[in-house]
Amino acid sequence: MIRPILFFLILASNLSGFSQSAFNIIPKPESVIPGKGVYVYGAHTRIYASKPFLAAAQLLGETMKLPAKQVALWQKGMSVPSGSVVFEKTSGKQEDSSAYRIDIKSGEIRISSSGYAGALYAMQSITQLVLTSNQTNGIPCATIADKPRFGYRGLMMDVSRHFYPPSFVHKMIDLIALYKLNTLHLHLTDAAGWRIAIKRYPQLTEKAAWRSEGQWKPWWKGDRAYARFGEAKAYGGFYTQDEAREMVTYAATRGITIIPEIEMPGHSEEVIAAFPHLGCVGAKAGQGEFCIGNDSTFVFMQDVLTEIMSIFPSQYIHIGGDEAGKKNWKACSRCQQRIKDNKLKDELELQSYAIRRMEKFISSKGRTLLGWDEILEGGLAPGAAVMSWRGEKGGIDAANMGHDVIMTPGETCYFDKYQQDPTLEPEAIGGFLPLQKVYNYEPIPAELPGDKHRFVKGAQANVWTEYIPTMEHFEYMVFPRIIALSEVTWSNKTAREWTDFQSRLTAHYRILQQKNVNYCRPSDRVEISPVINAAARQTTITLSTEQYNPEIRYTIDGSMPTTTSTVYTGPFTLSGSALLKTAVFRNGKIAQQPDTLDLRLHKALGKTVTYVKKWSGSYPAQKEQTLVNGYTGSLTYQDKQWQGFLTDLDVTIDLGMLQSLQNVSCRFMQVIGPGVYMPLYAEVYVSADGQNFIPAGRSTNDISPLYDRLTFKSFSIDLKNTEARYVRFFAKNQRGFMFADEIIVE
Repeated sequence: MIRPILFFLILASNLSGFSQSAFNIIPKPESVIPGKGVYVYGAHTRIYASKPFLAAAQLLGETMKLPAKQVALWQKGMSVPSGSVVFEKTSGKQEDSSAYRIDIKSGEIRISSSGYAGALYAMQSITQLVLTSNQTNGIPCATIADKPRFGYRGLMMDVSRHFYPPSFVHKMIDLIALYKLNTLHLHLTDAAGWRIAIKRYPQLTEKAAWRSEGQWKPWWKGDRAYARFGEAKAYGGFYTQDEAREMVTYAATRGITIIPEIEMPGHSEEVIAAFPHLGCVGAKAGQGEFCIGNDSTFVFMQDVLTEIMSIFPSQYIHIGGDEAGKKNWKACSRCQQRIKDNKLKDELELQSYAIRRMEKFISSKGRTLLGWDEILEGGLAPGAAVMSWRGEKGGIDAANMGHDVIMTPGETCYFDKYQQDPTLEPEAIGGFLPLQKVYNYEPIPAELPGDKHRFVKGAQANVWTEYIPTMEHFEYMVFPRIIALSEVTWSNKTAREWTDFQSRLTAHYRILQQKNVNYCRPSDRVEISPVINAAARQTTITLSTEQYNPEIRYTIDGSMPTTTSTVYTGPFTLSGSALLKTAVFRNGKIAQQPDTLDLRLHKALGKTVTYVKKWSGSYPAQKEQTLVNGYTGSLTYQDKQWQGFLTDLDVTIDLGMLQSLQNVSCRFMQVIGPGVYMPLYAEVYVSADGQNFIPAGRSTNDISPLYDRLTFKSFSIDLKNTEARYVRFFAKNQRGFMFADEIIVE
């Protein structure tokens, strides 16, 4: 039998080659100073903790697979065996309670913090060092000092569209706690189902928690019928109050606050199906908005929130407040009477009235109302906090007014979007949000004055689950993007760097595999980023992938890359047009089909464009230069290269001189989930003088408006050597949004 001390000496000797740079902690700590040697833990390791930190010590003991008896209380001055881990509570200000320090020495690990949160975050850092190590029972010596940048670091789970059991919520709590997030926002109610038991209103879980169709999409496009508990076709579920309390306790032990969301005044079809009297007078079945003129609405909401606040101790109580239709309020005699009695201007102020009334109730209970940025419309309730999802404008406005703000803009924080090539991904609602775009997000808007930065409390990822029916699919949409956001919200902006994050993330795939997480594997797709100098007719190209340190090869003549093609080592410059093909190589083979950039420095590049009607204010892209700046759009209309129109597209390009023209083309996209459609047709007219235009041709759409996958089509017109200086391009909008890419004139 090997004696314990001899065992550690032998093991330490075997670990002598441990890299001193192997600190793959995410989010990146504020300071890591490598030391000499290795701390070795094993079956004889003891963990000691000051009483306030005992729960954190027990969690670390579980990670190290130690018997519960080997985790014990510790008091200052108490001696401990060599090789122990000690959690020590220090004095400090409340605002520093999330900061921590870890001293890892060959004979001891000592963790110090003034608060339980800091002890937990230190524990998670050590846990990551343990789980990412490919060595046995060894942690490199170092001193680590750390604290979070933002106090709010969150994930929203939409459990209304699809219900996930408490066991899965526990799993998500464990995972996000590992990456030092501190908030889980549960979207508990929506049209698709009510997910929390309310004792005063049992009908909510007898009927409103169940629908007749499991898949959200056919249910939403169908009759939107509800079912009852026990019916054969009933699909849904709910958390009992005991289950919810257990989730709250489980989360709190791991440093997570659960924020409940109970929707009002919109997104409430399921409630009105159970309680029709809460709908507007004369409204048809399927109404989604509460009647604001009905005092019973406020009695119901106050009753519900009273029970909710008895379960969830969070400071913030989320009441939704988004996307409420005004049509029924305009036609409802009770709502109109409410407007008259309270001298309100319109239905926007009626919504504000409802929010203000609920804010007064919530604040009377010592809590803070939190809502989506629509609660700004008609005037913001005095004590309310805002989640800014329609871009950052709502957050900027609220911060300038002195209100707390959580940034969650759809462009960078909505994890229901595609993260890789949409043609190869499970169906999603639309959009494109790859890992690097999440990582590059900065929660403090550049437009926000410095003295208002303190009102931005942090950021949150939202996972709306219309197209996410299973727990495995949920994991796939969340990981590893939430790991990237964890670093965005924790680490200092100046400390974040993409390739450094990629390097550390590579080690964390080991953790996700150990924990049976169905994460999205890093893509072999090559991102081609051009910077065009129109005057010099040159383009500087940068290539990147989600893979760390990949072998990328490329050609510029359109040929297929091979093992003899040029290896990418850094940005390079091309002159004139080129057909660039790029691919990642692994073990001498192409990892996936090449990615292509058809770089056309065409005749309209940088020329003057005149619009008959301007673009949509929501999607200006690069304004007047968008359609002729040489940049083609990516897989998402939110990349600021696709220009959006709610009207027809009608523009004229001045080429500067009379010349022979061969072809005009423009690419459009369709993704009907968010209401983006192809034009009915595109037409081109040409002119020598800018006054007299003659038709040059038409290209007609052949893609059905019912086709519900992301697709692209180039509308091309052959000009057959026509002499012209002016080119008019017209595209007929058939419905919703129409997004146009580069207009290429050759």
